[in-house]
Amino acid sequence: MRLGLATPVVLQQPGVASPWEATAGPEQLARIAAAADELGYTHLTCAEHVAVPAEAADSRGTVYWDPLATLSFLAAHTRRIRLATSVLVLGYHHPLAIAKSYGTLDRLSGGRVILGVGVGSLAEEFALLGAQWQDRGAAADDAMVALRAAWGRREVDGMVVEPHAGSTELTMWVGGRTLRSLRRAVTLGTGWAPFGLAPDTVAEYLRRQQPPAGFEVVLSPGRALDPLGDAAAAERALSRLRAAGATIATCPIRATDAGHYCDQLAELQTIAGAL
Repeated sequence: MRLGLATPVVLQQPGVASPWEATAGPEQLARIAAAADELGYTHLTCAEHVAVPAEAADSRGTVYWDPLATLSFLAAHTRRIRLATSVLVLGYHHPLAIAKSYGTLDRLSGGRVILGVGVGSLAEEFALLGAQWQDRGAAADDAMVALRAAWGRREVDGMVVEPHAGSTELTMWVGGRTLRSLRRAVTLGTGWAPFGLAPDTVAEYLRRQQPPAGFEVVLSPGRALDPLGDAAAAERALSRLRAAGATIATCPIRATDAGHYCDQLAELQTIAGAL
C-alpha cells in the first residue's frame, strides 16, 4: 500500500484541518508539496466546490481552493508526484472543457494528472450553477465515456483540441460512498476513491464487486494522523485501510506549522514502510 497526500490548506474540513492552515498561503503549500514529492508520495489532492451553503459550513467547511489553479501552481513546484482532483463534480463541466483544461495541465506537468470525478452531493450548488441535479448519476456515466473518448486526442467530433493531454491513457478515479459508485469506477474508471465509509463497509463492497487487476482502491482514514505524536495510532489506521483493500492511503496529517507537517510526512512514510 502506497501513500498519497490529502493536501492541507486547500481544503479545510472542520475537525480535520489544523489551526495553522487558516493563515497559510502559497509558500507553505509549495514547501509541503515539494516535501511529499521528494519523499515519494504518489499524489496530492485538491477538491472542488464553487460555493457551500451556509447551513452546511459546520460539517463541510467553507475553504475549497480551485483545483485547476491550485494543481497548476503545485505542478510548477514538484517533479514527480501526481496531481489528483478529489473530486471534480462532472455535472458542473462539459467533458470537452475538462479534457482541454486538465489536458493542458497534464501536458504542462509531464503527464501527472489524475482525474478524480464524482456525481456531486449539494443540490444547492447545482442550482447555483444551473447544473442538472436530477439524473446526475446517468449524466456522470455519459460524461466519463466522453472524457475517455476525448482525452489526449487532437480531434474530437470534428473539433480540434489543442493542446491536449500527452497520452490517451486516462487515470480516472471515481469518488462516492455507495456500491453504485464502485460499480461505476470498475466499469468506467481505473480506481475508486470513496469517502465517509467505514473500512468494514469498503471491504464488503469490494467482496461484492471485485475490481480488476491494476485497479486502485484509494482510501482515507477519515481523520488527521499524528505520526510523531502517536505512531501506534497512525500504524493502526494504515493497517485498517490495507486490510480493507486499499492500494493507496490518502492521509490528512495533523501539524502545528508547515515545517512540522513536513516532518510528519517523513515519519508517516517510515511507518508505512514498516507495515
